[in-house]
Amino acid sequence: MASKKKVKIADFYLGGGEPVRVQSMLNTRADDTEGSIEQAKQLQAAGCEIIRATVPDMAAVRTVAALKENVSVPIVADIHFDYKMALEALNAGVDKIRINPGNIGSDERVRAVADECKRRGVPIRIGVNSGSVEKEILAKYGSPCPEALVESALYHVGLLQKFDFDDIVISIKSSDVSTTVKAYRLMAQKADYPLHIGVTEAGTERMGLIKSSMGIGSLLLDGIGDTIRVSLTAPPVKEVYAGFDILKACGLRKNGVNLVSCPTCGRTKIDLIGLAEKVEEALRGCNKNITVAVMGCIVNGPGEAKEADIGIAGGNGEGLLFKKGIIIKKVKEEELFTELLKEIEKM
Repeated sequence: MASKKKVKIADFYLGGGEPVRVQSMLNTRADDTEGSIEQAKQLQAAGCEIIRATVPDMAAVRTVAALKENVSVPIVADIHFDYKMALEALNAGVDKIRINPGNIGSDERVRAVADECKRRGVPIRIGVNSGSVEKEILAKYGSPCPEALVESALYHVGLLQKFDFDDIVISIKSSDVSTTVKAYRLMAQKADYPLHIGVTEAGTERMGLIKSSMGIGSLLLDGIGDTIRVSLTAPPVKEVYAGFDILKACGLRKNGVNLVSCPTCGRTKIDLIGLAEKVEEALRGCNKNITVAVMGCIVNGPGEAKEADIGIAGGNGEGLLFKKGIIIKKVKEEELFTELLKEIEKM
């Protein structure tokens, strides 16, 4: 149920069956140009496909202009209330605007932003969350329920459509997983715009990842969603890693390593937890489309993970290296990691 409408951002599209894109947001100070550039470069290196930056003032406009000069990832300007900052950000070359038209004042202001975005071929993301629903809509429904979130978003869509602007992306997030999922399912039935999905204010790295996996994963498996942001109270790079991991788990991204590992048991005689984490980190940037297994014992290692392209299984002071369940060599425990990487390098 991915949107049929395509919206162009920089040199790729959202929606219409295009790949689901992973994005994140800078958490550096808006006026810290140097720090923002450094963080944006880290996000780009991690594979981030869209970067959002808040633009509350002219110092932030200068920051986004510098970002455009230093990274190739599309930059989204996050605008609240001041339509002039949207116009300034467009002059600075941003690739997308995040704004709620109803929050920037008169029709003339909405028209000014819509016309300039249309002239430059820049899309607008309408971003509604539980805390931004209009008072009249809250009074109608009594709470920021899924129906209220959808009605609020469609109200803002109408403001842009009034000025013949249609390059729109919609997000309707809640910090409650169930509300988020229901809201996006309802929106997918009512509108055909690309959807930016995520669970807002999801929490710290551990709980935020759990909530995001449930919410984003449920929607993606329904075929809903065109770009995702995993909101974590953690470094933004971790949001990117989590985003790609969710896409892989849903079968929507095939490039890169799929790591499988066993939960350990009383048969395990090696530090499997440490080894699996070490392997995962070492292969994070590997783009080979392979499955790698890290198993705790030789009893069920090669057999249970026989579908893996390559894997290791621990023993007592030694371990096995295997491919597709077939043992290719025995190695000392301390050499398991390096031998695995050597074999992967050859593949």
